Amino acid sequence: MTLPVALSGTDVIGQAKTGTGKTLGFGLPLLERVTVPADVEAGRAKPEQLTDAPQALVVVPTRELCTQVTNDLLTAGKVRNVRVLAIYGGRAYEPQVEALRKGVDVVVGTPGRLLDLAGQKKLDLKHIRSLVLDEADEMLDLGFLPDVEKIINFLPARRQTMLFSATMPGAVIGLARRYMTQPTHIRATSPDDEGATVANTAQFVYRAHNMDKPELVARILQAEGRGLVMVFCRTKRTAADLADQLQQRGFASGAVHGDLGQGAREQALRAFRNGKVDVLVCTDVAARGIDVEGVTHVINYQSPEDEKTYLHRIGRTGRAGAKGIAVTLVDWDDIPRWQLINKALDLGFPNPPETYSTSPHFFEEMNIPAGTKGVLPRSERTRAGLAAEEVEDLGETGGRGGPRGRGGRDGGRGGRDSGRGGRDAGRDTRNDSRSSAASGTGAVDAERPARTPRRRRRTRNGAPMEGTSAATAVTPTSEETALAASEETAGRTPRRRRRTRTGATGEQLPATAVTSAAAPEAAEIAVATAEGPALDAPAPSRRRRTRKSAEPAIATAETVVAEAPVAEAPVAEETKPRRRTRKAVAATEPVEAVAVAATETAAVAAVDTAEAVEAKPRRTRTRKTAAPAEVTAVDTAEGTEAKPRRRATTRKAVADIPAQAAE
Repeated sequence: MTLPVALSGTDVIGQAKTGTGKTLGFGLPLLERVTVPADVEAGRAKPEQLTDAPQALVVVPTRELCTQVTNDLLTAGKVRNVRVLAIYGGRAYEPQVEALRKGVDVVVGTPGRLLDLAGQKKLDLKHIRSLVLDEADEMLDLGFLPDVEKIINFLPARRQTMLFSATMPGAVIGLARRYMTQPTHIRATSPDDEGATVANTAQFVYRAHNMDKPELVARILQAEGRGLVMVFCRTKRTAADLADQLQQRGFASGAVHGDLGQGAREQALRAFRNGKVDVLVCTDVAARGIDVEGVTHVINYQSPEDEKTYLHRIGRTGRAGAKGIAVTLVDWDDIPRWQLINKALDLGFPNPPETYSTSPHFFEEMNIPAGTKGVLPRSERTRAGLAAEEVEDLGETGGRGGPRGRGGRDGGRGGRDSGRGGRDAGRDTRNDSRSSAASGTGAVDAERPARTPRRRRRTRNGAPMEGTSAATAVTPTSEETALAASEETAGRTPRRRRRTRTGATGEQLPATAVTSAAAPEAAEIAVATAEGPALDAPAPSRRRRTRKSAEPAIATAETVVAEAPVAEAPVAEETKPRRRTRKAVAATEPVEAVAVAATETAAVAAVDTAEAVEAKPRRTRTRKTAAPAEVTAVDTAEGTEAKPRRRATTRKAVADIPAQAAE
């Protein structure tokens, strides 16, 4: 019905069911209207009418459909030697550009790559006489409409436009009239096939649980008389997972979805056509236009989105007069969606029966032998499998040579190719370059000496500690300890002494702890201590803040005075005077008398303390009443204090020095 109208150059909207030959319905008029050298030789055309630019353009939504239409047109135009070129994403640009430079007559392509080459001035569309939108309802969808409009802007105003599809909603027809001139709408149906679906296709709908679906599919694949099977999933991840599960169950399966590189997609489809793989798990990317001979079963693993998708899916079987079986597995969550599809197509399955892999009616309707399990017996595994089909090197863009790789927008609907495979390949390339660089510098690294580990040094207030390291603990002699203590006292700020549990030497005290009244005695004690047995004191060690030590105060005072240089005693006068307290102002006794009294009282207290230490190894800390007044008087007489200190520390230092002098 289409041929006479299309050959006359009139715009056509063709609508027919799947599997009725729409490709040749627009292909033969295209091939007939193209001017080739054979026409010049036959006298049907003049030599000046010949051109190397494309004369006809066919726009398709998917890559797989692009290759199929190209092969059909090459077969039909073989006698006249018509040059047909397929342009789609996922392949290298260079072969396509070279073929365009040599000259083509008909171009079949996807929107993304067509726009790329046309924008780069590599594809000349000024000589196009005929434009065909295959699967027009998909091409005029919102996803493709902007690209299609851009392509139409490259074309001449005077041309023939033809739209073909199995489903043609009224909104799409209204939109198509914007780009057409008085089109003729041709709808071909058989008198005995008034329904929307093909009468030769038997349809079965089951309500199945999602976890039981793989087992259901595995048992359908063992039905009697089963040929090639196409299983449709709604998501790419589900398709990849189901294909792996079927391989583990012993079936020769392949996958076609947008996350695969173009080479892997064509490998799976080619193996399916050649019979090396008998189960093809795919998404809706293969639902339109794919024509494979011998497909007996189509399984909708997941419910389709709408009635158009359902018609195109089950249209892969029952083609060209053959019979087929369509099985739809509807999950509980998909019941509302399925009811809309059933109502739109008037299928008669509003409430599918609840079905499991062990249901008797399932075995009976699918013609499955009794006792069949979900694993294919080894004796029946006769297919070569997907690995037997070689992956063709297509020079995929983005470095995607492996089977994994996102097909980009062209993967699901035809378009530009950008995806995960390119990033994976780029990551592999970077790793290879790093490994090669490392191997090139291996000899240089081998000559370098082994680096010694860094030694951690202990510091105190930012200054390194003498003779101490993390690796070895060297104990200095008594002379080195006294000298280092005197140098540190002169060069750094005073530190607060910490109490220790044992009789270890206390930390350094500032020279201001010695009052002016006791300066002569302190000088004599320092000289005697430097020459005496105090040099045999152990080296200072790191101490914890613990309860007040029970050791005699005499040993502590000896070490403190020994570490403090005698010449540095007047330094205390240069420090900031301490703020006077109320007790110090109220004191009326002379400074000298207070100092003498404090010295005598401290001496008696030191003797009592020494006797108490011998009697009690550990003394309970109590509050003293007389010491605060003595300390205040001493501080008032001195009038200077480098830094506020705890009363217990000052009282102990003042009390220990007169005791030492008394001895």
